[in-house]
Amino acid sequence: MIKALIIDDEPLAHEIIKTYLNEVDDVEISGHCHSAQNALEFLKTEQVDLIFLDIEMPVLSGLDFLSMLKEKPAIIITSAYEEYALESYNFDVTDYLLKPYRFDRFEQALEKVRHRISNASQPPAAPEEAAPIQDSLLIKVDSKHIHVRFEDIHHLEAYGNYVKVWRGDNYLLTPASLISFEKSLPSNRFIRIHKSFIARKDAIDFIEDDTVVFKTGLRLPIGKTHRKNLLNW
Repeated sequence: MIKALIIDDEPLAHEIIKTYLNEVDDVEISGHCHSAQNALEFLKTEQVDLIFLDIEMPVLSGLDFLSMLKEKPAIIITSAYEEYALESYNFDVTDYLLKPYRFDRFEQALEKVRHRISNASQPPAAPEEAAPIQDSLLIKVDSKHIHVRFEDIHHLEAYGNYVKVWRGDNYLLTPASLISFEKSLPSNRFIRIHKSFIARKDAIDFIEDDTVVFKTGLRLPIGKTHRKNLLNW
């Protein structure tokens, strides 16, 4: 059951809300306050799920009242003045009813409240388990599978039906295609620079004309179909 508090300096406004709530079965009125000051005193001892709140009230306005609340239940503004609508949403109100309002519009506002309360009652979703960060791969060499870290791979070179995985001045020769490596290597660390070469990004020093120059001094050609992607990076 949704517990509601009505705050309005006009008794007729209380009667209208009370009449409308007689037509629904999941909201009960916990209190009537004819000023925002009385409402603040009421909320010191009572807890509600929903407040119907007028804005233009003597001494303390509805918006001033909202600014003083530490914990806000769902709020439905009921006001004859539309100029406060935009400002009221800065207080995360659920809906704004412009007097006079019909029952169908009143019910629409209640449905928003139900949705809000329902979502608030749902337990927080368990955080997704972070996927392990891959920093290496296994490379088949002859009858063995060798564990190679990404940071140890300088570049890869197509070699017929094989790929040379260069690590410094030596390489591992593996029966594979360069395309298969392009799919398995992380794109944030490796980039295709030529139909025959994939380079580790942080091993590259600079680009000169149609050549990639590595920090080791090695120079490799840039393929025409890969130049744009390389330059964009």
